[in-house]
Amino acid sequence: MQTLTVSLGDRSYPIYIGKGLLADAQLLTNHLKSAQACIVTNETIAPLYLSQVQASLSGMHLSVVTLPDGESHKHWQTLNTVFDQMLADRHNRRTTLVALGGGVVGDMTGFAAACYQRGVNFIQVPTTLLSQVDSSVGGKTGINHPLGKNMVGAFHQPEAVVIDTAVLSTLPPREVSAGLAEVIKYGLLGDADFLAWLEDNMDALLALDDQALAYAIFKSCETKARIVAEDEREGGVRALLNLGHTFGHAIETQLGYGQWLHGEAVAAGMAIAAEVSAALGWITDADVARVRNLLVRAGLPVDAPAEMTVAQFITHMSVDKKVLSNRLRFVLLKSLGQAVVTEAVPLALLEKVLQASIARGLAASG
Repeated sequence: MQTLTVSLGDRSYPIYIGKGLLADAQLLTNHLKSAQACIVTNETIAPLYLSQVQASLSGMHLSVVTLPDGESHKHWQTLNTVFDQMLADRHNRRTTLVALGGGVVGDMTGFAAACYQRGVNFIQVPTTLLSQVDSSVGGKTGINHPLGKNMVGAFHQPEAVVIDTAVLSTLPPREVSAGLAEVIKYGLLGDADFLAWLEDNMDALLALDDQALAYAIFKSCETKARIVAEDEREGGVRALLNLGHTFGHAIETQLGYGQWLHGEAVAAGMAIAAEVSAALGWITDADVARVRNLLVRAGLPVDAPAEMTVAQFITHMSVDKKVLSNRLRFVLLKSLGQAVVTEAVPLALLEKVLQASIARGLAASG
């Protein structure tokens, strides 16, 4: 087992990474504040791993909430089922919520913890690659709104993150690829050596090689933990973690949450961001080809959906959380391994890049 720390003063917490960690009850019980707990999971994960977590918490006042699976259920009505169960079972302010699932479960459980009796303890037990390397770390919680992804939520840090790499053996290949999008992001935004390592080891990652996965997860969490410790509430450097997300969130919102997986939308968004960066003269066409090639090798899309329009992209990006003073802000690449936040993107240039990406998406679809 490897352990990282997200350093936030008296709110610091560990990230445990290893194989078979669900069998280590102390990793959970050491972070409880009372003998009350509520496991929040979903219909896909519950048959696979719920019994192991329940065994770790045996003898406690324990509730279980099983949510429907998928991004399309990440809204108020689903969230309210968590509150209904906790209130019915008389959970108090010293209870602990345990998020057992992917990013949707983690985001919703964290938001429930932030809201229930004005804030209670929670632990992340992420079960997808994407949630292990990204959404479980950093305390961003929330739900979607029809007009924008993750637009309703709160910053609420967990007490611990328990990453059991063994659970990835049951992950569908499409979900593995979606998680790799976020792994690739860390190389692009701040670690050129890691990016090169990913190019050399992509086949091993897709084959779920234990050593390769453990290294990729550790490097990703290490980068995110460092950035979150420096900028918890995204006032500066943490915005770099949104590389590809401004375009990706527009795709998810327009198509309907869940049509494209989050990682798939982010992958296309990173490819578009690379193309905008090249159009600004910051990186070369060869750099763009390198980005696109790595994403394709990971099994990810690199072009916008054929059914979207430039106007739809602009509309959805205008309500992105990074918009300030009505100005679009983008995370772009000064080089492969160095990202920056900028407003300096002429609208005509942006529209040209988006139109080209949509056209390639259309050609590929048919």
